[in-house]
Amino acid sequence: MSWKTRLFDPGATGVWRDLGLLVMRLGFAGALIYGHGLSKLLEYSQRSSNFADPLGIGSPASLALVVFAELFCALALAFGFMGRLATIPLIINFAVAFFIQHGGDPFNKSEKSFLFLVAFIALLATGPGRFSIDGLIRGK
Repeated sequence: MSWKTRLFDPGATGVWRDLGLLVMRLGFAGALIYGHGLSKLLEYSQRSSNFADPLGIGSPASLALVVFAELFCALALAFGFMGRLATIPLIINFAVAFFIQHGGDPFNKSEKSFLFLVAFIALLATGPGRFSIDGLIRGK
């Protein structure tokens, strides 16, 4: 394989693609679990009465849905278990955060939710890759 072939390889297949997906899954899901989901679960009773309610379903229900996405779905995604399905609540969570909760804010305040949203959309499109529980189940 020539240097040009290696340098300009789009990475559509192969081990580097799957390593990239592993790093992306672990990085984004891990940051979400550690920085957001776990603390929301541990502080649920303190936060539930005054948590943001952008959809009008009540603060406790809003917080429960966010904890489900940011902790449980992020854990499933980190391990690559039902990876595409796990991204759907995450995408909804960050679409609400970016477009509704932070819709009128300057971009530097909503940037984090935008980056998570884009990453989870990309993982929905690609799947979790070979180095995942889904990859083991599928046998690839």
